[in-house]
Amino acid sequence: MRSPARRMHFIGVCGTAMAALAAMLKARGLVVQGSDHGMYPPMSEFLAAEGIRTFDAYRADQITQDIDLVVVGNAISRGNVELEAVLDRRMRYVSLPEAVREYFLWDARSIVVAGTHGKTTTASMVAWLLTSAGRDPSALIGGIAANFGRGYRLGGGPEFVIEGDEYDSAYFDKTAKFLKYRPDIAVVGNLEYDHADIYPDMESLRTAFRRFVNLVPQRGLVVIGADSPEAARLRAASPAPVETVGLADGVDWQATEIQQGGGRTAFAVTHRGLSRGRFEMAPMGEHNVRNALAAIAVGHSVGLSDDALRTGLASFEGVRRRLELRGRARGVAVYDDFAHHPTAILETIRALRASTAGHRVWAIFEPRSATSCRKLFQADFARAFADSGADEIVVAPVFRLSLPEAERLSVDQLVADLTAAGRHARAPGGTAEIVRLVAAEARDGDLVLVMSNGGFDGIHDQLLARLA
Repeated sequence: MRSPARRMHFIGVCGTAMAALAAMLKARGLVVQGSDHGMYPPMSEFLAAEGIRTFDAYRADQITQDIDLVVVGNAISRGNVELEAVLDRRMRYVSLPEAVREYFLWDARSIVVAGTHGKTTTASMVAWLLTSAGRDPSALIGGIAANFGRGYRLGGGPEFVIEGDEYDSAYFDKTAKFLKYRPDIAVVGNLEYDHADIYPDMESLRTAFRRFVNLVPQRGLVVIGADSPEAARLRAASPAPVETVGLADGVDWQATEIQQGGGRTAFAVTHRGLSRGRFEMAPMGEHNVRNALAAIAVGHSVGLSDDALRTGLASFEGVRRRLELRGRARGVAVYDDFAHHPTAILETIRALRASTAGHRVWAIFEPRSATSCRKLFQADFARAFADSGADEIVVAPVFRLSLPEAERLSVDQLVADLTAAGRHARAPGGTAEIVRLVAAEARDGDLVLVMSNGGFDGIHDQLLARLA
């Protein structure tokens, strides 16, 4: 039998899940290091705080003979000099989800939170509800949960909460990460088409999610966000019991009487027609109410009382880069959000608008993800921004200029469509131009919402500095 690895090297360590896994393994006593290119906050800061040695470049000489195991990130492909060194030397390597399963999941009650939107927030909620109730769970989340100050938690209890990403596992394994996580409890909050670089059509994405829920044992549970038609159809694929959550009638867990204001969201909960009382939390928006319902359903299924769930949710502090207030300057509030899918953009802007009525909202969007850079969502982005209620819409240049023009999102067309719909939309030439524009025109009381799934050239700090 092969001896366990003691020294590990991560290729592509600055991804949120990769960085969190590296920190968890280090906490387990392993020697961990990693490399990446162009590392940026918050993950670069997180790795430094965790004391993990990092290399801000890929070099073959960083793959030394004393490394027992290499974890290959899914953004790494053939031609990467470190990967080529690993292959040439026939060193042991695994994908991130394989490492998670082998080191943490076989002996745990695995709670896997999946879906197109909200999985980071929902997984963070579940982990915090269990922690608040004294269950001492472990968790691995694709973001920094404010209650933990990090994207992971290493506990002594039986539950392991993990964000179930549908993206591919590695260059050598193009199947979804969540298929490796052996779920005892599976959550699918919603399902829409995304990741066009991995899934050629909606049916291929449906297949991945059907396989996911089919992994749950009959003694387990599948929680489905029934307000999402595609997610609701997964009920037929589950061999395990199913509980549905949502705002519409006919679900097992329903939220009604939603009230937002004063930085809090309150709502009433019923379970199969029986009242479970009112709940309150800091996160804004109806989409976060749905996330909270899923977390409540999971907590209830593992034996948490209504009072424990209520207390935990009331003290949940959210997730970094999810409507995170980055600062105020000259009376202008600057928010950061990870939104990059049309639906997420629409829900995020509406949440900010509903919770802070009477203020002008600036929506600044960087098309950066592999899907948002594509023309595939051209009309969907136009509808999302037009319906969002944003007062000022600013669209940055497409990040992935390597895409053929015929396949690339047209920023000019998006602005033209929004203008035709009566919205005030503009497309400055880059980050510096956007900063100058906002600094010149923003006024006291304005809310500036920046949406990107990347660093966006540190635009938040640039905006605050320029406004000040």
